[in-house]
Amino acid sequence: MIRLKTPQQIDRIREACQLTARLMNTFPTFLEPGMSTQDIDQYCYDFIKKHQGIPAFLHYEGFPATACISVNEEVIHGIPSRKKIIQEGDLVDIDLGINLDGHYSDMARTFIIGKTKVEWEKLCTVTEKCLTLGIEAAGKKNARIQDIGSAVYKYANSFGYGVVRDYCGHGVGLDVHEEPEIPNYASTYMPNPRIREGMVLAIEPMINLGTKNIRVLDNDWTVVTADGKPSAHFEDTIAITKNGLEILTVEA
Repeated sequence: MIRLKTPQQIDRIREACQLTARLMNTFPTFLEPGMSTQDIDQYCYDFIKKHQGIPAFLHYEGFPATACISVNEEVIHGIPSRKKIIQEGDLVDIDLGINLDGHYSDMARTFIIGKTKVEWEKLCTVTEKCLTLGIEAAGKKNARIQDIGSAVYKYANSFGYGVVRDYCGHGVGLDVHEEPEIPNYASTYMPNPRIREGMVLAIEPMINLGTKNIRVLDNDWTVVTADGKPSAHFEDTIAITKNGLEILTVEA
């Protein structure tokens, strides 16, 4: 069941989202070669606790960290580790959410550490554009959920990139994951509800430089590309209000 949020609930979800954006916007100056993904995760945990929040992902369905930190060929759900050291040229996807009194955010960005390969940088640029196009599609009059995935897929596919099908965006706001699912492609075999006022949605293109196919590592969490090529991931939380679509994950 899709839970439509009241304006008052959206106000509280917005607070969580703005705090998340504030944290996310510190990473370009914080991240540097030589730090571990555990260092990044501890930074996220300390920031969230300092601002009276709860890390939404920590212990969610058993996930052991504050943030999902996925490097290069890791698509999503990378588990932070002292042994995982980021290097010059790496693509580092940081995906996290904050719980403020039962109101949840969800946001992800892929950061380039220093200078990287031209084709890797292009992958990030295209994936970020996919997010923009997906959001624009959601805001059109009489839009449906699959309009989002159609916009994402069409643009990514035009570059020959693989669009991940096994994982998707979703509803959010009163829990970490809610209905509806928001795939990054369209199919007549999937539900296609109309986008309505009160919906709060996490739109998140996951785009691979090579194949769309993925596999899950033995830790039962980390998703990697089947061919070992890099992946990029961008995500925003949006709300449909009486005044139209609003991107909630922006710093106040």
